[in-house]
Amino acid sequence: MIHPLLLCGGSGTRLWPLSRRSFPKQFVPLTGEESLFQAAARRLSGPDFAAPLVITGNDFRFIVLEQLATARIQPSAVLIEPEGRNTAPAVLASALALAKTDPGALMLVAPSDHVVPDAAAFRAAVLAAAPRAEAGDLVTFGIAPTRPETGYGYLELAPGGDAGADTPQPLARFVEKPDAARAVEMIASGNYLWNAGIFLFSVGALIEAFRHHAPDVLEPVARAVENAAPDMAFTRLSPEAWAAVPDISVDYAIMEKAPNLAVMPFKAGWSDLGGWDAVWAETGPDADGNVVSSHATAIDCGDTLLRSETGRVELVGIGLKDIIAVATGDAVLVAHKSESQRVKEAVAALKAKGASQAVQFPTDHRPWGMFESLVIGPRFQVKRIVVKPGAALSLQSHHHRSEHWIVVEGTAKVTVDDQVRLVSENQSVYVPLGSVHRMENPGKVPMVLIEVQTGSYLGEDDIIRYEDVYARGQGAKG
Repeated sequence: MIHPLLLCGGSGTRLWPLSRRSFPKQFVPLTGEESLFQAAARRLSGPDFAAPLVITGNDFRFIVLEQLATARIQPSAVLIEPEGRNTAPAVLASALALAKTDPGALMLVAPSDHVVPDAAAFRAAVLAAAPRAEAGDLVTFGIAPTRPETGYGYLELAPGGDAGADTPQPLARFVEKPDAARAVEMIASGNYLWNAGIFLFSVGALIEAFRHHAPDVLEPVARAVENAAPDMAFTRLSPEAWAAVPDISVDYAIMEKAPNLAVMPFKAGWSDLGGWDAVWAETGPDADGNVVSSHATAIDCGDTLLRSETGRVELVGIGLKDIIAVATGDAVLVAHKSESQRVKEAVAALKAKGASQAVQFPTDHRPWGMFESLVIGPRFQVKRIVVKPGAALSLQSHHHRSEHWIVVEGTAKVTVDDQVRLVSENQSVYVPLGSVHRMENPGKVPMVLIEVQTGSYLGEDDIIRYEDVYARGQGAKG
């Protein structure tokens, strides 16, 4: 049985404005109906695979559970990193946690934001690599390159290795991202594969590799796992121990040092969706080379991506060639396809000018549902709030704002100080500044309301929680 580990903590700035720090690309349906995270979890499901283990950040923990539930996949565990420390600590912590229940387990490490069109072929490659992992080798997966790419690291096969083989091959070394000329040489040699950041090994072999090659990582991570605390459906790694964990990738920590390496070639297609040009290619352009969403229109365009995420914004392109245009409710990106890797520069520029669009998505996902800001003024804000059936917001109060709630769909159970009442469609309720209040959805369908906030400060951190079924503590998200 193979235990998948889904790494789920990236920020995905290269796919702004659809991917942002508050809701990164792994949770976004970029190339189909499902998110990349859901597709990854489904790809690693089947009779030969155990329930997935997920490691993620605090802000994403409820999104992880909700998306897995929508995909009807039950995780074996969800580990919460106190803060991101790159892949080596995340992989090691997961292996140590898994070793507690299954010391001989095989663990498949996979990023949750990649695209693998042929899931069956990938599962077959994993099973083909399993005997080498069971024998104690650290197996990495190498993608058959289709172009001299400078944005990926490479894997050089050892003498006698076959890049087209269907079984693991001897690996000579990991190679850093090359320049263009070197990439052309490497592709021409036929002796190199792209490094996909996907690994298969026994937890025992991995822990032993850290013991030999990265003891400075093993010691604090082991303490973080040993002192982890359960929190509802999650396991929180110890923040005190985690603070001493080095920020290092699994490649640098052990894979580039270990002698017991092998590479499993994979030829059936893969993309890390590292830019909008990759999304264009993976989505499947039409006969004119265009990819057009339902809220976009292309007129005399070619090799262009036109994508609008909301019916409130109809995106129209006329006479465009090799253009990426992506619109959300609060931001628009327009770039030449050849410049799509520079999107992260735009994010940095927006951060420098203090624009919230750099990191904050207009739709904010919470364990009870979601909200989106419709209008923001100097002393007011209008939100659309959706509460899932049976869900409840925390019992809370605010120092700086009052709120008006108008129910537009369903029925809300509303608490304001010592008064509890049901509020139906077209009815409203006023929450004075400082009042202790809560809204709940007692029904069987989503409840939607419009909230009008007024006050001197409207930030999400103006909240005091008294009770919360999601145990989030204080703070904007807790």
